[in-house]
Amino acid sequence: MKYDSLARDIIRHVGGKENVIDVVHCVTRLRFRLKDEGKADTERLKAMDGVVTVIQSGGQYQVVIGNQVAEVYDAVLEAGGFGNAVSQEEKPEQKGGLMSRLIDIVSGLFTPVLGVLAATGMIKGLTGMLAALGILSTASGTYQLLYIIGDSMFYFLPMYLGFTAAKKFKLNEFVGMTIGACLVYPSLTAIMAGEPLFKVMEGTILQSPVHLKFLGLPVLLMRYSSSVIPVIIAVYFAARLQNRIKKILPDVVKGFLTPCITLLIIVPATFLVIGPVATWMSQIVGAVTMAIYGLSPMAAGFLLGGTWQLLVMFGLHWGMAPVGLNNLVTYGYDAVTVLKSATPIVTACVVLAVALRTKDKKMKGICWPACISSLFGVSEPSIYGVTLPLKRPFIITLLCSALGGVIMGAFQTKAFMAGGMGIFSIPSYINPETGIDGSLYGYLLAIVISGGLGFILTWFFGLSPEKKEDSASSSASDIVINSPLRGRVIPLDQVEDEAFSCGVMGMGAAVIPSEGRVHAPVDGVVTALFPTLHAIGITSDEGVEILIHIGMDTVKLNGDGFKAHAAQGDRVRKGQLLVEFDMEKIKQAGYSLTTPVIISNTPAYQAVTVLAQTGDGAGTENGAKISCEDGLLCISTC
Repeated sequence: MKYDSLARDIIRHVGGKENVIDVVHCVTRLRFRLKDEGKADTERLKAMDGVVTVIQSGGQYQVVIGNQVAEVYDAVLEAGGFGNAVSQEEKPEQKGGLMSRLIDIVSGLFTPVLGVLAATGMIKGLTGMLAALGILSTASGTYQLLYIIGDSMFYFLPMYLGFTAAKKFKLNEFVGMTIGACLVYPSLTAIMAGEPLFKVMEGTILQSPVHLKFLGLPVLLMRYSSSVIPVIIAVYFAARLQNRIKKILPDVVKGFLTPCITLLIIVPATFLVIGPVATWMSQIVGAVTMAIYGLSPMAAGFLLGGTWQLLVMFGLHWGMAPVGLNNLVTYGYDAVTVLKSATPIVTACVVLAVALRTKDKKMKGICWPACISSLFGVSEPSIYGVTLPLKRPFIITLLCSALGGVIMGAFQTKAFMAGGMGIFSIPSYINPETGIDGSLYGYLLAIVISGGLGFILTWFFGLSPEKKEDSASSSASDIVINSPLRGRVIPLDQVEDEAFSCGVMGMGAAVIPSEGRVHAPVDGVVTALFPTLHAIGITSDEGVEILIHIGMDTVKLNGDGFKAHAAQGDRVRKGQLLVEFDMEKIKQAGYSLTTPVIISNTPAYQAVTVLAQTGDGAGTENGAKISCEDGLLCISTC
């Protein structure tokens, strides 16, 4: 890791890991609780490169790091072997309904693996392209190895999500990974390919083969490869079970008995419960789609096209596999499962619009490879990296994919062979007997109309309107940051906390609030909202990173007296209410209300200037009054 050396030095100079009770971090600093602060070498720590200063306050030994605190914290955990110590940043405030929270959880679990997911998606798509163009034979070793590189992460996705979900839900990460590994264990595929022991619900649409039994109970197996929701559910309950087990077991056996008992209960329960539910639901999806297609191909197209990405997330899309295979074998073509075929192209168009529209450099970096892999039929990087986290593009994708299904249903589009994904599935729609006919025209028309509409809707409605520059109020090279609070302005160097007053965290100003309401100072995205709600990070549409730290040491209130009106990841407009806080409660607890407003990425700009306000006839230095409509800082970009 980048900060390994710094982390080791910090641990050594706080008295060694045996002197550390625990360590967390907030927005700027590592907060140690030490057994004996006298063992810490404060002066040596202050002199270290990478350490801004050291503050001893409120029973905490605070090592101020700055903007890299999260990365240094991770390095400290690893170097000290502190395990899953909980940082103040790890649990963003969750807002919204159940579905919104589920989407936030799913997209958050993909964040650590997005780069690799996009890379393997491109490799998988390019491999498919080379095969479709006849450059590589699918029987060649080169193709097979490239396909393994591109497909392995998607096939074993539950293992990766088992790890990230375990970190999210505070389960041992390797227990989470083991749960995911059990779901995609290769022998299960071989068992499913064999003759079943017997069938349950025979003669109904829920008829299912039973290939093995566990303690006499029938186990319905399904394909969990590439699925998302099953492993998340399993890990969530595993984490809750683990916490209960730890309270019961004596310390001497917790280390090995806790994961042992957790796995012995959760893995069989997952197969016994999730397996049947998912199997029957996928069979219902297949049966319902076939029935609706018999009544109206367009209605079936709307249903399948509009829900396909949701089915993939829950692992229910496998119910369509036997339908498509049976149609190809029986009729020589498949007109049902192809109704979802516009989805990857629609996804690519939606992501392209996001890439061109957004000013978020990180999002742009995800969008381009995700867009390319979607064109090749691999949409997971786009779903979990772009559309699902942004929510509105995901809804647009579902609606436009439904339209694509309707168009293909109207043309009764047929695929005459299996194979090929995304744009390379085009040859599948050419009739081997009559050549080009309505099937190909239907597919092409569907992807052009639904993809084009997806691009247009995303361009205009997928993201909040970008901030328009006001040339009358500032020059083209200046960005004005409004005050997030009503109150009095003081210079940053008058703030009592030297982590802010010395300017190392970034330049800015401070506001002594006259009311307990924090408003968005710019149009942008809430990039950090700590669970204690004492600090908010916003990135403006121009890329300015703004940190609003409500009061001094208010992290210790643990959120008491604070109320959030926005969530991490939300787009906000200038003036929108973000957080309310109880000024009296904070003062009674003995904490200062002085609120620094700083530009975290100050080095990226020519200058950060405090805009002096003279509402009461005094200069800024004497505590001028300011409102949320007033400019607080001016950022010079050139």
